[in-house]
Amino acid sequence: MGAVHTQLSITERRKIERWRHAKAPIDEMARVLNRSRSTIFRELKRKHFSDESMPKYAGYYGAAAHLMSANQRARQRNLIKYKGLCNSVIARLKNG
Repeated sequence: MGAVHTQLSITERRKIERWRHAKAPIDEMARVLNRSRSTIFRELKRKHFSDESMPKYAGYYGAAAHLMSANQRARQRNLIKYKGLCNSVIARLKNG
């Protein structure tokens, strides 16, 4: 049986945000949260906020990262909600 993967909680994301601003090492964040260091690296890379009109505010923000994740999970639910879409995707994957 494979490993169980759980999403980061809002509490974990806020801890990552605080540690990031304090310039804590990624390895230490991963150890305290009992997560893989690659999980922390991917979180920081994928959920980094940046806006050209507000370059001063670019960075990682736990609350914004949590909203991004919720939106991503909602988009993925379309395959569950729409059976025709799901069947179409499966057929296309089988055909290559």
